[in-house]
Amino acid sequence: MPVRLLLLALGTFAVGTDTMVMAGILGPIAEDLGVTVAAAGQLVTVFALGYALLAPPLAALTARWPRRRLLLTALAVFAAANALSALAPSYGTLLATRVLAAAGAALYTPTANAVATTLVAPERRGRALATVLGGMTVATALGVPLGTWIGRTDWRLTMWLVTALGAAALAGLALLLRDLPAPVAAPGLRDRLAPLRDRRVLGAASTTLLFFLAFQTVYIYLATAIAPATGGRADRLSLVLLVSGLASVAGSWLGGRLVDRVGVRRVLLTGSTVAALAFAALPWAGRSMPGALAYAVVTPLAGWAVSVALPHRLASLDPGGAQLLISLNSSALYLGTAAGGAVGSAAVALFGGRWFPLAAAVLALVAAATAHAGTRAGAGAVAGAGTPAGGGGAPSSSPAPAAVSAVSPAPVPAGSVRADRPEQ
Repeated sequence: MPVRLLLLALGTFAVGTDTMVMAGILGPIAEDLGVTVAAAGQLVTVFALGYALLAPPLAALTARWPRRRLLLTALAVFAAANALSALAPSYGTLLATRVLAAAGAALYTPTANAVATTLVAPERRGRALATVLGGMTVATALGVPLGTWIGRTDWRLTMWLVTALGAAALAGLALLLRDLPAPVAAPGLRDRLAPLRDRRVLGAASTTLLFFLAFQTVYIYLATAIAPATGGRADRLSLVLLVSGLASVAGSWLGGRLVDRVGVRRVLLTGSTVAALAFAALPWAGRSMPGALAYAVVTPLAGWAVSVALPHRLASLDPGGAQLLISLNSSALYLGTAAGGAVGSAAVALFGGRWFPLAAAVLALVAAATAHAGTRAGAGAVAGAGTPAGGGGAPSSSPAPAAVSAVSPAPVPAGSVRADRPEQ
């Protein structure tokens, strides 16, 4: 496997860890900075919202930049922002550094996806994308529990870990990443948002937003929900997050296969319903470690299976514009994550630390209802094909395997670089 692909994956590992690890260190942050856990949860909100809102305009503004310069700039911004997070003297300063980190992440991830396809032969592009985006999956399984464990006594050490990961990827790519193809004209911001005029696209993107709103409402404040089980011990919380991360990997793998065998509609409806039941059971399951661990297995299995089906649904609406549609799916995902921080905070305040997951259960059922309405027979046919949008697996023109597409925040199409003219 090319070393350059592994370095690109190291960058996505750093981004993925940074995106999700905050959920494991909200308590130490709140205690150190003198804010509530709910307020600390808004650090996740501003990062996700910054990513969702900044990715499209930043991609349009830098479309003509040489890919190498763009990757290195993005990693430099990302690493510097996390170093500033580690040094932040106040809550307000930390919020600002999270927005800056989101800008670096929004520039890096889609560019890394695009560059990965130019480093290998055409028949190996799917595996190249899987390698690079695998960094995000590994971050869920290993980076988050590791960062949580490291930050159990000082959350700033977690930020330094992410900084070191970003800096290592930056140094490696600066040395080894040369002679990349030059970028060609990429879709402008208006073209990227044009598909939202299609009701079917808007409905599918709304399903993504609602599902991740439900999922993140609990995940961001999971430490609060399972506090009776962990007793506030960081080692027990790290164990739950490790199990959750491993189940996420399994759920992504399972989701891709289920989509091919039983179809997008069944995966969306079944996964959303199972997740809703898990959220509803958490007030009782979170009272003991066996219950918390059972939740950590069931919910990611269902959730990541759904996360595979969601971009399949969007891509099936217009196979020729699959890349743009998947980028909209990613924006909806991050908007849902951002809203999850705010809704979770409000739910904790209204219902208390034990019962707030019930709000997520309701939201998951709303997501299931939205998916049901959007994928029923006749709700929308695949453009240029003869099968219902809600049935079957991904179209043959889908740009990446299911497990890759599910996590790909890819505003920049993978095919937006040319192989015939190297960068200067």
